Amino acid sequence: MHSSSPSSLLPPGAPVLPWLALVVLTFLSLFLGEWFHGAAWLPLLVAAILWGKGTLVARHFIESHRAHPFIAWLLRAFILLTPLLLLLTAFFGRPVARFFSL
Repeated sequence: MHSSSPSSLLPPGAPVLPWLALVVLTFLSLFLGEWFHGAAWLPLLVAAILWGKGTLVARHFIESHRAHPFIAWLLRAFILLTPLLLLLTAFFGRPVARFFSL
């Protein structure tokens, strides 16, 4: 009789470290927002964290490095564009809102 007991609840090759990094970055951004609320440099740091999290997700969960080059490029562009738009609205919110208002 063969008794198989799993040594781990996670499947082999599970991206545990990237997942933990995402959790740490999420809590870091929450704490930074609470501690430094209103600091002029905070949007820069939040944008950097957002870029890092997007890169982690694309690489380890979407596996963009295995995708067709066009899809990988599109993901990189989206991951770069999102923090840039965050910075645009953080530093130039009123002119941007005025530009896009009806």
